[in-house]
Amino acid sequence: MNDPSEQTPGPLDPGLKAIVSERRQLIGLAYRLIGSLSEAEDVVQETYTRWYALSSAQREAIASPGAWLTTVAGRICLDLLGSARARRERYVGEWIPEPLPGQFEWTTGWPPAVDPADRITLDESINMAFLVVLESLTPAERVAFVLHDVFRFAFAEVAEIVGRSPAACRQLASSARRRIRATSLTPAPIARQADLVKEFKKAWEAKDIGALIGLLDPDVKAVGDGGGLVSAALHPFEGREQVASYLMAVAHKATGFELLERTVNGRPGLVLQQAGLTVAVFAFHVADDHIRHIWGVRNPEKLRPWTEV
Repeated sequence: MNDPSEQTPGPLDPGLKAIVSERRQLIGLAYRLIGSLSEAEDVVQETYTRWYALSSAQREAIASPGAWLTTVAGRICLDLLGSARARRERYVGEWIPEPLPGQFEWTTGWPPAVDPADRITLDESINMAFLVVLESLTPAERVAFVLHDVFRFAFAEVAEIVGRSPAACRQLASSARRRIRATSLTPAPIARQADLVKEFKKAWEAKDIGALIGLLDPDVKAVGDGGGLVSAALHPFEGREQVASYLMAVAHKATGFELLERTVNGRPGLVLQQAGLTVAVFAFHVADDHIRHIWGVRNPEKLRPWTEV
């Protein structure tokens, strides 16, 4: 992404450096709000464009440039979420959030605010299971919850972005929190997740359907996303036998591919490559010693960040 802040030659003055340093924070926020890294980068581009469209006097009058940038980015995301719902209703097959490559770190720089209990950590807030649940929230619930519970914004600050009262934003975040808790997202320890994904990889490569079934939860759900651009299951598969049978069918058709262990959205995942190019990324949710969810992203537009990994 080429934003105006990156086009300034020579050393940055302290004020401009502070503005540029917000970029990573803004991308992290926008990604969690809309589930797409490419769209998050567009949001930040537009945010910086609006900042540089201000006169020097207007910029100097802003007490907290970081808060201003975050408010603008949050409002852009809120608008995008409404249109995104309409686009996803027309999407071919299932829509899965864009997977993030490993070692993708976010920094916040925001101090804890009120109500430290029941916080979602930044690492947890990028895992695929969490992002999928966020998709079930209304745009206002999602923005209020992410800003408050993830990024520690006070409800008075959230209200400035959402355009509702602090009390209404508190209710939005509370409603989102209840719905998220109801999904039982508590994962297994990372080490156990890694072990199960490794065993899954071994069984899939060996075309051992019995071993696969043993790794899957009885109610496991597998979802694919090809976006209508490449072949992928148009509807989810549910149940360990059905999921395992589908995976076996894929394994028997796949030739000349390499399955690699990689970090996907901060959790152990798998990447399918052909001739060195990433053609699919798999994210997992592991709980109670079994794999409960599998998300396979094949849409090439969502795999662009993986070409540089």
